[in-house]
Amino acid sequence: MKGERTRAIHLGEDPLETQHGDIVPPIHVAVTFAKKSVRDVESGYVYSRTSNPTRDVLERKLAGLERGKCGFAFSSGLAAEATILLSILRSGDKIVALDDLYGGTKRLFRILEGRFGVRVRYVDATNLHALEKAVGEGARIVWIETPSNPLLKIVDIREAARIAHESGAFLVVDNTFATPVFQKPLTLGADIVIHSATKYLSGHSDILAGAAVAVEEELCEGIGFMQNALGAVLSPHDSWLLLRSIKTLPARMRIHESNAKTIAEWLERDDRVEKVYYPGLSSHPGHDVARRQMAGYSGMVSFEIKGGPEVAVRFVESLRLFHLAESLGGVESLVEIPSLMTHASVPREERLRLGIGDSLIRMSVGIEDVEDLISDIETALKRAFEQ
Repeated sequence: MKGERTRAIHLGEDPLETQHGDIVPPIHVAVTFAKKSVRDVESGYVYSRTSNPTRDVLERKLAGLERGKCGFAFSSGLAAEATILLSILRSGDKIVALDDLYGGTKRLFRILEGRFGVRVRYVDATNLHALEKAVGEGARIVWIETPSNPLLKIVDIREAARIAHESGAFLVVDNTFATPVFQKPLTLGADIVIHSATKYLSGHSDILAGAAVAVEEELCEGIGFMQNALGAVLSPHDSWLLLRSIKTLPARMRIHESNAKTIAEWLERDDRVEKVYYPGLSSHPGHDVARRQMAGYSGMVSFEIKGGPEVAVRFVESLRLFHLAESLGGVESLVEIPSLMTHASVPREERLRLGIGDSLIRMSVGIEDVEDLISDIETALKRAFEQ
């Protein structure tokens, strides 16, 4: 199967392998599984924390979509991150991470630093010379998001993989914003790809889930062992919901991208907007790299509004189709101010150093009619600047 829509629908699923020929995989809610004899107590399914028939279908699909060897479905994106970190790191190890990361990931890193002696070095990984220098000083893991949250930085995955591997480090790529529809980090040299599956993979803001895919048997065994030990697994019902959602992922992502690109271009022309961050714009500093390694630019747009923080607050509170809420990737459009919401835990001095100002606005552009979304933005801008 070569086509993305075909793969999203059929990967990991074979109705002829089910007991009744189910076109839709059934939900297996059993926690434990009976055996005919003591001699086969460890064969097949034993306990749902270790493996579950519904979750197995999802994990096969995840691995296939990302072109990996093994897939894992977790109870959240942070559960996926914690499991991967605990499966690889030892006390005193070093992480070299992109400076523009999701705030929850940085919080997790701070816990590792404070309690387990793990060292974390943040670097602007779009600067390959800076990344090479930081990794060359010793690293166990290189951790990047691309596009990043919330500034949509683009890191050259192939070069990051080369730098990591030359120093004996693993490259972990958060592919939440791009999804396997638009980007496949494992084919570019990454060792592990992770997702907050709550976002685009779910697409309907009704599933809390995480995902990871690895390419090497040793990593697969380590992640699988740690996931079972921690119990950070996705429930059968949520696995079934996520399977259903992924079938429409390629179709949804094309509309997300089309709408986001139209809105980004519209915002870039508006005098009330200071700067627009969207990798699909030729003005974006990472546009050339994105064009090489991505098949599309996804649905996230960030921009700086003129007039200061008060204008930014009035703008987001004046929107009607863009709901003021954290999270992203759903069919409905969302908006937030990172400095007050998703990145509020990051010290202001650090935020400003990274470029996350108080007037920065992040939009998750949904799949509504783009004319309605632009009309909503225009009305909200007028209200924000009238007061």
